[in-house]
Amino acid sequence: MIPDPRRGRWLRAYALLAYAACAVLACTRSSGRGNGEPRIVAVGGAITETVFALGAGDRVVAVDTSSVFPSAVDALPKVGYQRSLAAETILAHEPSLVIVSDEAGPPSTLEQLRAAGVRVEQMPGARTPDAAVARIATVAAALDRPAEPLRSQVQREIAAAVARVPADRPRCAIIYARGGGSLSVSGAGTQGEAMVELAGGKNALSGFTGWKPLSAEALVAAAPDVLVLPTRGLASLGGEAGLLATPGVADTPAGKARRIVTLDDLLLLGFGPRLGPAIDALSAALRSGT
Repeated sequence: MIPDPRRGRWLRAYALLAYAACAVLACTRSSGRGNGEPRIVAVGGAITETVFALGAGDRVVAVDTSSVFPSAVDALPKVGYQRSLAAETILAHEPSLVIVSDEAGPPSTLEQLRAAGVRVEQMPGARTPDAAVARIATVAAALDRPAEPLRSQVQREIAAAVARVPADRPRCAIIYARGGGSLSVSGAGTQGEAMVELAGGKNALSGFTGWKPLSAEALVAAAPDVLVLPTRGLASLGGEAGLLATPGVADTPAGKARRIVTLDDLLLLGFGPRLGPAIDALSAALRSGT
C-alpha cells in the first residue's frame, strides 16, 4: 500500500496540537488558574495564617497538620506534619510555590521539591514582636503581595496589648504535652517563654535553653504560680485531672490552687498575625488563673 501524504501531514498537525494543549495545561496547573497566580502549599501554622491574612488564601491547595487557622483550612488536603514532610505527597497537589516555616523538613524533602522545579520559600522563625512583624513582610514578598496594611495593623495591636499588661509578674511554668508520656517545659529562647514575658509573666524554669523533659523535682523546686499549656496539649493529657496526676504538678503552688491556663496552640506559640490579641488573652488569663 502506498502511504497517503495527506494522512501523514494530518497526523503531524494533530501531534503538534496535542503537544501544545498539554503545554498549556501544564502551565495552567503550575501557575494556578491560568492567570499567573501560584498554586500554594503552605506549611507551618503561623505561615499559613499569614498567607490567608495577606489575601492569598484562595491560592492555597494544601496545608500541613499544624495549620488550623483560619477555618477555611479545614476543607483543604493535608500533607502531613511539618517536620516529617514527603515530597511525593506535596507534589501530588501540583504546587508552583511551597512556602514553609523554619521548622519544616527534612531538608532532603525540600531539596527534592526544588529538584522537581517547585519554588520553595522557607520563612524565618519568630520569637519577638519585631520578628513577627518582619516575617509578615517576608511572606508577602514571597507571595508578591503588599505587606501593608497587615504589617502596620499587627504592629499597632502588639504595641497596644503590651501597653495594657499589668506590672505584676506571676511565675509560670510553660508545659508542652502530647500525651502523658511526652511532657516538656519551656526554657530560655523559646516562643513559650517569650509569650509569657510579653503577657507580663515570668518563666519559673529559665535556667536552661530550649525545651527539655519535665522533671518533677525541678518543677516543684521552681514553685510556679501558674501552669501554662497549649489547649491541645492539655486535652492530650485528659484535661486538668490528667495534668494534676503528672508527678510533681499537684505539689506546686499552681497545682494546689488549680491555676491552669490554656491558650490556643497557634496563639500561644505561633507569633503570627494575631499576636496582639494573643498577648491580651494570655495576660488576662495569667491573672485570673483560668
